[in-house]
Amino acid sequence: MTQMNWLVIYPEVLLLIAACVVALVDLHVTDPKRGVTFWLTQASLAVVAAMHGAALSTGLQAEGAAASVLAMQGLVVSDPMGHMLALCAALAMMLTLAYARPYIATRELLKGEFFTLAMFVLLGISVMISANNFLVVYVGLELMSLSLYALVALRRDHAASTEAAMKYFVLGALASGFLLYGMSMLYGATGSLDIPEVFDRISKGDINATVLTFGVVFIVSGLAFKLGVVPFHMWVPDVYQGAPTAVTLMIGGAPKLAAFAIAIRLLVEGLSGIAHDWQQMLIVLAVLSMALGNLAAIAQTNLKRMLAYSAIAQLGFMLLGLTPTVIDAGTQSAANGYSSAMFYLITYVLTTLGTFGLVMFLSRQGFESEELSDLAGLARRNPWLAGVMTLFMFSLAGVPPLVGFYAKFAIIQALVTTGSTGYIVLAIIAVLLSLVGAFYYLRVVKVMYFDAASDSEPVASQGGVGVLLAINGMAALVLGLLPDGLMGLCRDVIVAALAG
Repeated sequence: MTQMNWLVIYPEVLLLIAACVVALVDLHVTDPKRGVTFWLTQASLAVVAAMHGAALSTGLQAEGAAASVLAMQGLVVSDPMGHMLALCAALAMMLTLAYARPYIATRELLKGEFFTLAMFVLLGISVMISANNFLVVYVGLELMSLSLYALVALRRDHAASTEAAMKYFVLGALASGFLLYGMSMLYGATGSLDIPEVFDRISKGDINATVLTFGVVFIVSGLAFKLGVVPFHMWVPDVYQGAPTAVTLMIGGAPKLAAFAIAIRLLVEGLSGIAHDWQQMLIVLAVLSMALGNLAAIAQTNLKRMLAYSAIAQLGFMLLGLTPTVIDAGTQSAANGYSSAMFYLITYVLTTLGTFGLVMFLSRQGFESEELSDLAGLARRNPWLAGVMTLFMFSLAGVPPLVGFYAKFAIIQALVTTGSTGYIVLAIIAVLLSLVGAFYYLRVVKVMYFDAASDSEPVASQGGVGVLLAINGMAALVLGLLPDGLMGLCRDVIVAALAG
């Protein structure tokens, strides 16, 4: 371990410099397609992803605690889990921008600030993922959130986007307040803002237990807001529906990885000594989210709103993976649960990128393809796109052999292998609620293949976006058939994080 190492934060420094360069270069770009801005942004994100990939490889070759390196006086931690999540976030942002470019070009949103704000969103995500101190978590959270608020409101002449931005800002500020208040109470209980120091003081019993418990309640509530799980989900459907679809994808993709990272950093690495307190809260949040998300999605006719409730249910399912841990954060059941949750979230983000990417692709003909009825007869208008969308829907529903099935199976297995009756009951509830959720995913497939199309004009699979969608769909299939590589990697980085 090292207390001062600038090399650790080079990806974040590069990302900050690149965001500023992109903003300045765009001032002199006259091309309305913003080709220079787009490719400069993508090149910057690719370099950042490569740096995290190299650091991930180096970290996994180290053993035990040596895989984690502290920097900036212990404020930042570099470990394999952080690099893997940051790598996935950078790749997700690259894919998001590739899907978004044709969509935003037809809605007067293809501006330099869109790309600059997207890079600042990723910078905030990276800061949160590598945080080893409560204040660093908060700084990263605010950087990401403020950039997203601005992106939601970027379409200033659109009433729905403005309304969504206001709701997102007000409720997001409330969530940030919850987290900040919880962190202040943890500081009052333990006397430290450093996550490892908080863990040590809880282990020694040198704490104010009452204040600590209240702090944990606010921390979990703030995390639940950011994840968008019940009962802190009220912003999700409205923001998903009201924001431009390109921004909806940005909210539903990479930021989920940051929320997972701070859940691991705060709850597991900092507060595992009182796991019995936050475990029960997560179980309640998970069950409520799966129940309300799946049931509410059935009633939706707006595709983006349906996918919003789907996200609530999916993230509730993911939370189940964070619950199989007693007090010892190094137990086998804990490693199984955390790695399963990480695998679930990464594959969910992959599927979400493709789903919203396809919605944007269909919206390019001058209208917003947001209603389920807009997909009617897609199998006859473009069988290829309908097939790709079917892969995404089957994966979200958990149909084998797609990756969504294996992700759900891994979570269920992590619950059942604990041997606890309570967790086995939870697994049964999760399976039953997933069956409920399968209805609205399969309904999308039914609409595409069996409903009559209001517009019989063929949908052209033009440009590189169609190729990206096909690759995205194949990735969901291949990872379902061959999940061991990604699952093993998730397990390795989680074990390294617990050892560190």
